[in-house]
Amino acid sequence: MRLLFILLSTFSLFQAQAKDATTEFNQVLDNIQETQKKHWPQTAAYYGDESKAGELNDVSAQHYRKVRADLALLKQALSAVNPDKLSFQEQISRQMQLDNLQQQIADIDFKEYQIPINSESSFHVGLATMHRYLSFKNQQDYDNYISRLKQVPRVVDQHIRNLSDGLKRGFTQPKIILEHYPEFIDAYIEDDVSQSGFYQPFLQKPTQLTDQQFKNYQLHAQKLIKEHVNPSYQRFKDFMVNTYLPQTRTEIGAYQLPDGKSYYQQQIKEYTTLDLTPQEIHDIGLKEVKRIRAEMEAIIESLIEQGEFTPKTDDRFAEFIQFLRTDTRFYPKTAEELLKEASYIAKQMDGQLPKLFNKLPRQPYTVKPVPAAFAPNYTTGRYSGAPIDSTRSGEYWVNTYALDKRPLYNLEALTFHEAVPGHHLQNALTQELDNLPEFRRRGYISAFGEGWGLYCEKLAKEVGFYKDPYSDFGRLTYEMWRAMRLVVDTGMHAMGMSREEAINLMADNTALSKHNVRTEIDRYIGWPAQALSYKLGEIKIWELRHKAEQALGSDFDLRDFHDTVLSGGAVPLDVLEQMIDRYIKQSQESSI
Repeated sequence: MRLLFILLSTFSLFQAQAKDATTEFNQVLDNIQETQKKHWPQTAAYYGDESKAGELNDVSAQHYRKVRADLALLKQALSAVNPDKLSFQEQISRQMQLDNLQQQIADIDFKEYQIPINSESSFHVGLATMHRYLSFKNQQDYDNYISRLKQVPRVVDQHIRNLSDGLKRGFTQPKIILEHYPEFIDAYIEDDVSQSGFYQPFLQKPTQLTDQQFKNYQLHAQKLIKEHVNPSYQRFKDFMVNTYLPQTRTEIGAYQLPDGKSYYQQQIKEYTTLDLTPQEIHDIGLKEVKRIRAEMEAIIESLIEQGEFTPKTDDRFAEFIQFLRTDTRFYPKTAEELLKEASYIAKQMDGQLPKLFNKLPRQPYTVKPVPAAFAPNYTTGRYSGAPIDSTRSGEYWVNTYALDKRPLYNLEALTFHEAVPGHHLQNALTQELDNLPEFRRRGYISAFGEGWGLYCEKLAKEVGFYKDPYSDFGRLTYEMWRAMRLVVDTGMHAMGMSREEAINLMADNTALSKHNVRTEIDRYIGWPAQALSYKLGEIKIWELRHKAEQALGSDFDLRDFHDTVLSGGAVPLDVLEQMIDRYIKQSQESSI
């Protein structure tokens, strides 16, 4: 009896300690969330904090110093929480949030805020399109937006100051990827205010406003855009033309930036969640390129045997690529055709999802063109998500600019990556994970999300897609595209590879159009290490799937595996491995 009393007392003490640890942990998480809402009101408003809906972020250097000090204190408080008393998911959350805080601190220490621009986007695009993520129903909504319009000049001037400070110390984007910026900025300066991106919320009156109220808002907005917003964008353009572009660096490698080798290594860790060197990643890329090239050659051989393709030279691979790039049968005639085909592919995959998942998201998605203002320098397609309680759906964007550079044989792979079962399904399901803390439901880890998207491109073969050999070749060229990223990103940012060498390598090994190749290489130059996350994440997911298949044999259920992969939201790759190991162990125990 005495032994039972001691055991019960010990168990009760353990429960109390665990409860105290969980309470302490949740309090620290709440403090982190509230601090980030305080520092980044636009993010807070995006996720429903109405008190922040009329504010734009402060992006001054002084503000970043305040943010950094708070992040350091929060990291210290979170480190003090004893992980031994936390549950499995709480332990994961603790480590993930510690990693998040450390990455944010590192970004500020490297002064990443001094480069708020890249080849395809910029702060000036974000400001002009912020209305896409806002509600416009009543007076308060319009008051909030008017308040934001008033703050645009302040934010633009802060970014100009940051860019100027970066220029002084050689921390800039390369000139070669920014030469289109005068026209890029001009696209957002409209003499006819009604055509301005900033004016879009004032084109259609909501039912809750009277005609006079709406007219007053229109007049107020027109005045602000004409007298304040447009002049601030003109200042940005003048700064780029007269100061930044003439003085910015000509070198393209991140290693050539101040403390560039350390910066690139930190970016590798941030985007891949792995402790790999540039050389290790480069070697993985070369190995993958060799494997994928062999599969591509096999498809070409089969088409030759079927009489579908007759090479005229010894270099049949280059000849086949040229054939794909130039034969008009592979390209849409109109933007509507491209969007309809993408929509049809997406809907066909919708019908196959129950074979791959037990749980499906309730949030729908739609197919839309990439906005025309930045389509010329934008990637082929992208997913744009929405909060789970938003009045709009998720959006799968397809680039309809330069239709002769948008091959249809790539469209299946693109759709499965960006829409379903890729980014939309993963992001929408993550937002529904009520058992996880808010930062995990809203966070995004590139190695997980992009790795999942690339995994889904190949996964589609298992439910009957890519029946056309050209489409299957398109899938492989997309996989080759991601493998080549490991080679050219590390090559340019750590090994001295030139832009032209990278362009030629990509063009020689993929079926991407020359336009897409140049756009992609410039994207990698302006966004070091992000492009590494796709292939490295995909490799890890396939590795873990094969591990589970081997361990569970006939008891392996693909739907259970996928549900497990997505059950924790976006997680670092080492955490994903812990989750799959736990899934394997529990599955083995349940089958005994």
